[in-house]
Amino acid sequence: MPALTLHLAKGTVALAPHIALNEVGADFDLVWVDFAAKAQTKPDYLAINPKGRVPALMTENGVLTETAAMLNYIAALHPKAALTPDDPWQRAKMEEVFLYLASTVHINHAHKMRGHRWSDDPATYPAMQAKVASNITENAVLIESDYLKGPFVLGETFSNADIYLFTIARWFAGDGADMPAFPKLSAFLEMMQARPSVANALAMHT
Repeated sequence: MPALTLHLAKGTVALAPHIALNEVGADFDLVWVDFAAKAQTKPDYLAINPKGRVPALMTENGVLTETAAMLNYIAALHPKAALTPDDPWQRAKMEEVFLYLASTVHINHAHKMRGHRWSDDPATYPAMQAKVASNITENAVLIESDYLKGPFVLGETFSNADIYLFTIARWFAGDGADMPAFPKLSAFLEMMQARPSVANALAMHT
């Protein structure tokens, strides 16, 4: 198996590949990126990930810098863990969730503290922040009704979609979503927290 090194930071989406690595029983190293010291903006880290973000997964073939790509790669290295379904439809549904989380939900969350990515005028940041709760609530409504077949995203089958969703949905309460209004999602979060691979990673991210 190739050596894997995950560059990560607390409170970020890097929790997802960390959980996946635990789930498959991979041999890996962790390198914590100190956001408080802005280590992600320094030349040493930018040489690893020019985006200046986490996660970054170093492999024998090079570096991966997108969460969904890492999850797929980890699953492919460890097929016996069955984190990616063989059925074409189920796989497509998993990847549909990946894309929604990455392109819509994560972006909505980022408007709370990353307004500078969309505007150079600080006066616009409060308006972006004010919109986060309603946007995330809309996302939670869709996830509750369409993307949680129960108890997992793919029904009875655990997959990488659950790891990714858990990581992102943990932010919802802090983003202003009324979680008691989403019983399926709340139960999912509680169930996932009890999973050993998740509990082990969470202990290092809090």
